[in-house]
Order: sequence, then C-alpha cells, then structure tokens
Amino acid sequence: MSDNKCLNIGGQAVIEGVMMRAPGQLAIAVRTPDNGIVIRKEPIKIDHSKLFKLPFFRGMVGLYDALVLGVKALNFSAQHSGNEDEVLSKKETFLSLALGLGLGLLLFVFLPLWLTNLLKYVFPLIEQSFLLFNAVDGVIRVIFFLIYIVAISQMKDIKRVFEYHGAEHKSIFTYEAGLELTVENARKMSRLHPRCGTSFLLIVMLVAIVVFSMIPKDSDFIIKLGSRVVLLPIIAGISYEVLKLSGRYSGNSVVRILIAPGLWLQRLTTREPDDSQLEVAITSIKAALADENVEMDGVKYV
Repeated sequence: MSDNKCLNIGGQAVIEGVMMRAPGQLAIAVRTPDNGIVIRKEPIKIDHSKLFKLPFFRGMVGLYDALVLGVKALNFSAQHSGNEDEVLSKKETFLSLALGLGLGLLLFVFLPLWLTNLLKYVFPLIEQSFLLFNAVDGVIRVIFFLIYIVAISQMKDIKRVFEYHGAEHKSIFTYEAGLELTVENARKMSRLHPRCGTSFLLIVMLVAIVVFSMIPKDSDFIIKLGSRVVLLPIIAGISYEVLKLSGRYSGNSVVRILIAPGLWLQRLTTREPDDSQLEVAITSIKAALADENVEMDGVKYV
C-alpha cells in the first residue's frame, strides 16, 4: 500500500487508550483493569458536510475533534479503565469544555497580550512596530505553552497518556508505510509524527503572529483582545493546511527543517510505549478502518 492510497488517519491518546479517527468514523480502544480491551465505534456526521471538506474550513473539524470528540473519548476511557470517578455527566462535560476554553484563552490569549502591552512602556520600540509587538506576544505565548507542557509532563497519569500518544503515532506510521498492523512492525516506528496535534498547536502560535499583525496597531486593548478570539477559527484553518502540507512533503529537506521544532516538542508530549499499549493503538486503528467490527481475542465492543 503506498502513501497516496492511505486514508487520512488521526488520533488522540486518552486514559489507558487511544482514539483513532478515519474519514466518517472513529474508534476508541481502552485497556480494562482485567487486561482486556473495550472498543466503541461511532460515525462522525460532520465529515459528510461538503463545507467542512473545503480547504481552511476543514481546519475547523480539527477543533471539533479536539474539543467535542476529545472530551467524549476521555469520558469513555475513564469509564472503562477503572477511573469511574473521573466520568463526567453532560452538564459537567459542558462545564469542563467551557472551563478549558476559558483557561486556554486566559493563558494563551489574554495574558500574553496583557504582558506585551505592559512591555511596550519599558521598550517603546515594541509599540512602534506592530509586527514586533505581535512577535513579542507570540514568543510569550510559546513560552507559556512550553511551561504548561513541561509542568503536566511531570504528572504520573499524564506520563501514561504520553506513552499512549507514542503508541498512536507508531501505529499510524505503520499504516502509512503499508505494513501489516502488528506490534512487531509498530515497535520499529518513530513516535514523532509531522501531523501531530502538538505540532499543530505550535503552527497555530506562529501563524497567529502573522494574522494578528494585520490588526491596526493603534487599536484599543479590547479590540486587540476581541479580534484575537474572533480570528482563532481562521488561524486554525490556515494552520491545518500548513500541517497537511508538512505531512505530505515531510521527506523534503527544507520541510524537514521547518517541521523540526514541532518534532522536538513531541519529545515532551510522547513517550516510548510498551507492547500492550501498542496493541491498544493497533486495535483502535483497525476498528476505525473497518466497516464492520474487527474480531480479535480479548476485544469487546460496547
């Protein structure tokens, strides 16, 4: 199987498991306390929308995946991995999404802009050049992001999730290489993938510097803040296209240099998985690719 015949597969690590997303369908595979694997499959209706298949608009699907499908997958994994106390009700899920969005906007939109606005009084040159203003704003945003990643990577439960993140990448690489989806083949693959969500977030931050530079430099602070929030879907759309191109041409020497920072960052957000974690990721990708349930020993569909 050559790369151009592969379906576009993406994934997300969850609690003791992996969610895999194929066009029109997702599968969540979770390791249970009795060492079995449970799977949930469901169709993704948004994939059938012609609008969200268009360039730039399809980047919004990535946001939908990360927010709505991601929380749903985390809830399912908590329920079946022995972490029932972490399962959220619909109301709690909504509040969790709202809180997560609010915290993200505070850390990566409001605070960087506020600090940059203060720095312009110390370094007047920042105010004179809006490109420099947004470059400083962007650098602060990246620093906050790195601090956040390093901080959560020290948590024991997150380390396990990062191992499943590595398993997700290895199994996708195996599929894209046209190899049989086995633990032996996946074990040899890299855990760093150019289309990773971690790289996507870094691209978003870099694209934001350019897009935000189009806002008039004499705009009020509230206007600058509000425009940053409003422009996020556009930035996500542009960033998604950049991510797809980087994945498609990752063998090009120039592209390899450009995607290197994202791959370096993945050294923080992924860990080498063990064979049992690779088995879960492979089970998930097989289920996502199959129209019918994949019959495997120790696997239960729920």
